Amino acid sequence: MMTKLDNPYRILLLGGTSEATSLAQSLADQNGIFTILSLAGRTANPAASPLPVRVGGFGGVDGLTEYLTSENIDLIVDATHPFAARISNNAIAASVAAHVPLLAIERPPWTPAGTDEWSEFDSVDAAIAALPDTPQDVFSGLGRQAINALSAAPQHRYVIRVVDASEPPTNLPHATIVAARGPFRTEDDIELFRKHGISHVLAKNSGGSAAYSKIEAARMLGIKVLMVRRPAIAPRKTVTSVEDALAWIETHHQRRSERGV
Repeated sequence: MMTKLDNPYRILLLGGTSEATSLAQSLADQNGIFTILSLAGRTANPAASPLPVRVGGFGGVDGLTEYLTSENIDLIVDATHPFAARISNNAIAASVAAHVPLLAIERPPWTPAGTDEWSEFDSVDAAIAALPDTPQDVFSGLGRQAINALSAAPQHRYVIRVVDASEPPTNLPHATIVAARGPFRTEDDIELFRKHGISHVLAKNSGGSAAYSKIEAARMLGIKVLMVRRPAIAPRKTVTSVEDALAWIETHHQRRSERGV
């Protein structure tokens, strides 16, 4: 007779966020569940995980659908970044094609509070274009992939925070790279902004607490924030916390156990 260990419940966890890290820790200890953590590979040194890890893309919707089928995946949990719209939309389509239930952990977006001075934009390019023409001291929390976009306004003095250390690009002659991994503290960002005389903050509306410090620091120092809105993602089942995701997983796992599969 096949036991739970012989036929574990198989989960594909699409990761890259603090929620994914927390969920991975919890799932690693679950009896009868085998979870694979998938990372896009954009970070050179990702945080250690207790789960087996695959790195890289799947080859679009068709490739992901084939992966779900060939690996006998029972559930998909999308805990990617709110701006990882391509993989999220691909996961929705593949879950339908492969008949595999999908759940997304979706952080509530940040909203202006108190004395926040925000301008909101639909793209990174639009936010950068809205910076003043005269040189400014700008903090970029847009991530490594947005560095090239900053070259559209090379006159500014940029402080660019990224996970992986690198040299500033030659087309941004006044840029400083700050390599750091969150979560960040408000008091540290206040000190950073004061040190560099920051006048504008470029940010994506990622939500969550790990990177909110730059928003609080901007509020406390009266700094303008140019906020990029989230990209569109197709309708899907969502929760807002790791705890709710674990409850959803347990419900589906229990249903299969009751069917004797």
